[in-house]
Amino acid sequence: GIENLPCELQRNFQLMRELDQRTEDKKAEIDSLAAEYIESVKNMLPEERVEHLKKIQSAYSKCKEYSDDKVQLAMQTYEMVDKHIRRLDADLARFEADLKDKLEGSDFETPGSRSLKKGRSQKEKRSSRGRGRRTSEEDTPKKKKLKGGSEFADTILSVHPSDVLDMPVDPNEPTYCLCHQVSYGEMIGCDNPDCPIEWFHFACVDLTTKPKGKWFCPRCVQERKKKK
Repeated sequence: GIENLPCELQRNFQLMRELDQRTEDKKAEIDSLAAEYIESVKNMLPEERVEHLKKIQSAYSKCKEYSDDKVQLAMQTYEMVDKHIRRLDADLARFEADLKDKLEGSDFETPGSRSLKKGRSQKEKRSSRGRGRRTSEEDTPKKKKLKGGSEFADTILSVHPSDVLDMPVDPNEPTYCLCHQVSYGEMIGCDNPDCPIEWFHFACVDLTTKPKGKWFCPRCVQERKKKK
């Protein structure tokens, strides 16, 4: 459970701090060995010089070992946090899907259900546009470009629990955007029907909200300028 995450993070950060301290101690040892070597090198025999240099090299190797361990520990910490984030995303997607089913199954129309219907109609219009290459729900990224309706309603309609769960583990999942990563978070589609990428993460194209009107990706904008 996520309640164990703070303790696990604290333990990993403590280990990283200890590795840092070991590295600093080893660097001080290297400085001492180097100063000793420089001071006594003229009076050393060739064998003694080689032996002293080996000590310095061994200390450097130990520093590198500590640094590699720290990097590995940092990667494990990142993966641990990412795992919890994926679990939370999956739980949120299930909750939103259940809420959507309850709203659609209610006998009366609430403001939330009207937003859902509006979002669904906008989505159907989007799928019927002349993009050609994507004609079904399965052929599009998990996150749709927002075209009217409430963001909450569009999120419910565009996310399914299996999408979140499959995203980080499916090696065959297609990639999108300028970053060549799988679909995640909010995405926006380029309105150029010939765009080779089509879908982009908000953050990668410096967006925080859906822009009004048509939107073209940076690559297509450059191409349109060249044609003019």
